[in-house]
Amino acid sequence: MPVMEILQWTIKTFDKKAGLASSFGMEDMVLLDMLSRLEGDITVFTLDTGRLPEETYEIMDRARNKYKINIEVFFPEQKATEQLVREKGFYSFRESVDNRKECCFIRKVQPLKRALSGLDAWVTGLRREQSVTRTDLFKVANDPDNPSLVKINPLADWTVKQVEDYIRDNNVPVNALHEKNYPSIGCAPCTRAVAEGEDIRAGRWWWENPEHKECGLHIKR
Repeated sequence: MPVMEILQWTIKTFDKKAGLASSFGMEDMVLLDMLSRLEGDITVFTLDTGRLPEETYEIMDRARNKYKINIEVFFPEQKATEQLVREKGFYSFRESVDNRKECCFIRKVQPLKRALSGLDAWVTGLRREQSVTRTDLFKVANDPDNPSLVKINPLADWTVKQVEDYIRDNNVPVNALHEKNYPSIGCAPCTRAVAEGEDIRAGRWWWENPEHKECGLHIKR
């Protein structure tokens, strides 16, 4: 099913009980632009981990102004974050995969649970091509971690070229880091530019093996 048809179905079926989970990367901006062309609206939310690059905040405001949307921002729980930093410091996530997953759980997974509360469906910009952990990605299915939720990945079968072509052809604003060889953008300490020929997620948690490179929001590893 084409992307626009999936989005139309989502709006018709779930209306404001559907939410677009956006990190304001290229794929999310494509979906936001497409949704702006359809009647009806869905909730747009993002997770502010407290460690995002400045460029991510800039694209959030550009998107807010261009598409005239309200963005619901969810932050980590203060007590848990303070305890993590107090006990393990600011860079414990580089010491082991378990430590990194703990940081992601506090800064991403727990806020996501709050963001999804009250929704019946959520939309993401995930693509199969992005990672070896996403090759079996579905377009529409019940969320395996939240069976009462429908998870919708309209761009699952898109290539990065299709994403880039849509952005160029429709003058979609993007995170400035994409122009500096950052195809995938997360927290500032966990994201670097990629070299020519590297995998598009090579810049995420580059000290880990590829099969471990998930934060727990979408794929459990």
